[in-house]
Amino acid sequence: MTEIHPAPVEANDFLDFVNQAQSPFHATEQAVIRLRKAGFQEIKEKENWNSILKRNGKYFFTRNKSAVIAFAVGGKYKPGNGFSAIGAHTDSPCLKVKPVSKKEKLGYLQVGVQLYGGGLWHTWFDRDLSVAGRVVVETDGGKLESRLARIDRPILRIPTLAIHLDRSTSADGFKFNNETHLTPIISTVTKSLTGEPAKALKPDTEINGDIPLAEKHHPILMHLLSKELNVPVDKIMDFELCLYDTQPSAIGGAYNEFIFSGRLDNLMMSYCSIEALVKSLKNADSLANDPNIRLVSLFDNEEVGSNTAHGADSNLLPSTFERLSLATYDNDASSSHTATAYLEALPKSYLISADMAHAVHPNYAEKHDDGHRPHMHKGVVVKVNANQRYATTAPTTVVLREVAKKYSVPLQEFVVRNDSPCGSTIGPMLSAKLGLRTVDVGNAQLSMHSCREVCGTEDVALAIKLFEGFFEEFPGVDARLTVD
Repeated sequence: MTEIHPAPVEANDFLDFVNQAQSPFHATEQAVIRLRKAGFQEIKEKENWNSILKRNGKYFFTRNKSAVIAFAVGGKYKPGNGFSAIGAHTDSPCLKVKPVSKKEKLGYLQVGVQLYGGGLWHTWFDRDLSVAGRVVVETDGGKLESRLARIDRPILRIPTLAIHLDRSTSADGFKFNNETHLTPIISTVTKSLTGEPAKALKPDTEINGDIPLAEKHHPILMHLLSKELNVPVDKIMDFELCLYDTQPSAIGGAYNEFIFSGRLDNLMMSYCSIEALVKSLKNADSLANDPNIRLVSLFDNEEVGSNTAHGADSNLLPSTFERLSLATYDNDASSSHTATAYLEALPKSYLISADMAHAVHPNYAEKHDDGHRPHMHKGVVVKVNANQRYATTAPTTVVLREVAKKYSVPLQEFVVRNDSPCGSTIGPMLSAKLGLRTVDVGNAQLSMHSCREVCGTEDVALAIKLFEGFFEEFPGVDARLTVD
């Protein structure tokens, strides 16, 4: 019998990350915590960077507190040189609290929610749910502050209908209406009336944003947020709250080979990207001899198309590349850029678009192409699509394979069946927007977009190792490749 070993340290460290990252805002905060610990300096987009940036320097900034870019400037970097970049995203499919969420029906208090992204919504039934996100509060001094909030206990639940009351479930499967059946309960009216009775909402025709926030949501929800933030209810100005499953992410499987967790897509790749950037800087000589800028960009809103100010289809990455290409380093005006430095940098650059991939499912093997069935524990998956739903090309794959070979990281490939639809991610849009060489990759997982997903513990370290090797080796590998 195979000996049972503990899960790899990287898998357990990921649990620490994801168990504190229940919303894009919390995921960004967790990334920032790790960057600060590694000595990265925070800068602001609104600042002039010329007096700040230095070769061998490490920096980061956030946008909307739900997206973050971190970068390290090579010791041999000159404006016009390339970027060694990895992109991932902080958001996952979830339910979000509606602007007017107060609902009451048949003795239950309910919270109205919106669907965010393409979730497997049936998996959210009968889960112990709570809320996490961002709350804007007014301080005693009259300032408006954005604060993170997370209620660390189950307060919401979406109950299924008993099979005794719907025998069709056995014959026809579980069917439900997203608007009427996917509404969680937060309390009973009986319990809620032990305090001050709640004010009824005005008729829909009269709701034009003119009523106080506290009247748009149940008093108990506002009270819980007030207690969490330690501010009076009337100082809560607005919020963006995601529902999340309170069951912690965990190591599972007989041999500790699985991670059972929500939000693997795509916090796993976000975590691996940040860890790889930090690890690639452990040896000071590595960055000192690098002619490129090493960069990680974690975007928001990938699950809904990326077309936001903090998504991949915004100016976030292009403007960052441009600013860094045109900046002055070490306060040395003599080393300043040429007018075309930004345009020169793009064809010298390379982007790894890191988003989770579909492992072959033992119960649905026919859903995968026979020759392209990714498995857990067998390395990072390179995603290829002839119709460019992924941005991978032969030259970009060769670059990654050269890095993987040197670092002994196995790679596998995924191609969707011709009779099956194909998803996409941030790779194609960034490749098209910037004219950037791009490869789409990700770790293999099951149950993508479920409330609870599954991936392999060994793949965490493999992805980090591959990405770390990319940061260290790309300039050398690229020097051997000519594709104009």
